[in-house]
Amino acid sequence: MNKKLFTTLALASLVAAPTAQAKINWQDISATYLNGSNYEVGDTDRQVFTFEHAAGYSWGDSFLFVDRLKSDNGDTETYAEVSPRFKVMDFNSNGLFKATYVATTWEIGQGFDNYLIGLGTDLNVTGFDYLQLNAYRRSNEFYESNYQLTAVWGVPFAENFYYDGFIDWSSASEGHAAEMNFTSQLKYNIGPMIGYDNRLYVGVEYAHWNNKFGIPNVDERNVNLLLKVHL
Repeated sequence: MNKKLFTTLALASLVAAPTAQAKINWQDISATYLNGSNYEVGDTDRQVFTFEHAAGYSWGDSFLFVDRLKSDNGDTETYAEVSPRFKVMDFNSNGLFKATYVATTWEIGQGFDNYLIGLGTDLNVTGFDYLQLNAYRRSNEFYESNYQLTAVWGVPFAENFYYDGFIDWSSASEGHAAEMNFTSQLKYNIGPMIGYDNRLYVGVEYAHWNNKFGIPNVDERNVNLLLKVHL
C-alpha cells in the first residue's frame, strides 16, 4: 500500500470516526513515568515519559502512545505508535474468539516511518481483562519488509495488583535480524490509599528484548521503576 495513502487513512479513521455517527464504547487516558539504567543502543540510563490513549468504538478500537525519552547524557528522543483496528466480524460472546479485525499500526520515529497491516482478534480467556493477537506485514523505512506477530494482555489479581504487557516478534529480513520484545508491567494501585478516584499505579516494568531494533546480539534486559496515572 502507498505509504502516504496508509497515513491518510489511519489519521482520518482516528479523527473522523468518533464524529461520523460512531459510538464510543469506552476510552482510557494515562500518563507514565519510567526510570531505568540498563538500556541498550545509546545511553544506558534513561527516563521515559509516556502518554497513552485507548478506546473502543462501534467500528473497532484504537491505541496510541507517545514516548519522550531523556538520557542522562542529554540525548532526547520521541517515538509514537498509532494503532487503529477495524472490526470485520463479531463472534459468540461465550466462545474463545470475540471478534476479528483489520489491524494497522503506524510507527513514527525520528527520521523514519514504518507501516503495518494485517489481521487481529480478541480472545475470551478467564481472568484476563483483555487478550489480543495480531499478525502484520511490515513496510519498513530502513530495511526490507517482514512480518510481525503481537500479543497484548491485561490481568488483574489480588484486588489492587495488575499485570499487563505485550510480546512483539518480527521475522528476519535483509538488514534486520529476527527480534523479540517481551515487555510487561507489574503494578499496584495506590489510588484508594490516597483518595484518588481513578487508578494510580506504582510498580516496575521489565523489558526482555532480543536483537533490539533488529541488531544481532544486542539483547536488552531492563528493569524500570514505574509511576502511572489514569486520568
